[in-house]
Amino acid sequence: MEKIVLIPDSFKGSMTSLEVCTIMERAIQRHFPECEVISLPMGDGGEGSTEAFLASSGGAQISKVVSGPHFEKIEATYVIKEDFALIEMASAAGLPLVKGERHPELATTYGVGELVLDALKRGCKRVAVGLGGSATVDGGVGIASALGVQFINRKGESFIPTGGSLKEIVKIDLSTKSPLLEEIELLGLCDVVNPLLGERGASTVFGPQKGASPPLVKELEGQLTHLSHLYEDSSVANLPGSGAAGGMGGGLVALLGATLVGGTEFFISQLNLNSHLKGADLVITGEGKIDSQSLGGKVVKGVAQYAKDRGVPVIAVVGDIGEGIEEFYKLGVNAIFSINRVALPLEAALKRSKEDLYLTLDNLMRLLKLVSP
Repeated sequence: MEKIVLIPDSFKGSMTSLEVCTIMERAIQRHFPECEVISLPMGDGGEGSTEAFLASSGGAQISKVVSGPHFEKIEATYVIKEDFALIEMASAAGLPLVKGERHPELATTYGVGELVLDALKRGCKRVAVGLGGSATVDGGVGIASALGVQFINRKGESFIPTGGSLKEIVKIDLSTKSPLLEEIELLGLCDVVNPLLGERGASTVFGPQKGASPPLVKELEGQLTHLSHLYEDSSVANLPGSGAAGGMGGGLVALLGATLVGGTEFFISQLNLNSHLKGADLVITGEGKIDSQSLGGKVVKGVAQYAKDRGVPVIAVVGDIGEGIEEFYKLGVNAIFSINRVALPLEAALKRSKEDLYLTLDNLMRLLKLVSP
């Protein structure tokens, strides 16, 4: 092995993508000390994306006190590089921030809009918002409110809706949007392709993990349906990714004129990956869990397809392996390994994940030494 390229996502809840790279590199160099190891921490728009971007591309981390998912004041961060800003919506409206108080009907994305506005005031002309890990199902009305869009109720009053009060909106006034949004490029980075509504939509698929009971899921679906009927272009509800982050994907497009792109594809374009793969013997990628949902737009899929087109074999090292992974072998993954060395409950497995990752890579390198010239 002369050159190995590491392009993992974070292992949610246990390791950042930078930590994954560091552990993998240590195991590789134990067995192949002369091997060139290129570490490219990756993201897909979800948790850990800004840290991965900082590690791979550089920039400055900005801190800002904004509204949290329940309108409480919190400190959130984002990244600026030159005139580009990368914002994780989860930093201001993420599920971990609610600390067990999961009430998606009450949660807001307002703080995400405050981060976007701060970036615009600092002169950014390109802003990408990572759509993943949200505690919200508000259709992006919170972020739009913070950027000046007005939502009018039956009394003619402007208010900030949440997921449970979207039906109170009778009119949306886009003319009050911040003028700073003019002549800038706003992107929504999606790690899923789910539409806004229906059996694959924001409330049905993701509502339960945010704390929604079956009756609440049905109610949130009705709330989002009402909102979509107020869009100038109702077809937005069918866009792939419009259901990302509790419908924020659709809201960004319909209310703020954003463009939705695949988070993995965006990161690959930022990494100049083509040059890094030249002369590579192997790519190692990975994420916390691989299953059929990973086919929607996660890191392993994007990296495998890109490397396959350039004739570089790919090994995926993951935390857990679920159902429906056979398609990955067609996409370019040559082998998949789980780091779970002992049958343990998730909480216990997370505590030993770093050690298990190292031991799995160590074992893999031992195997490669047998077949490498």
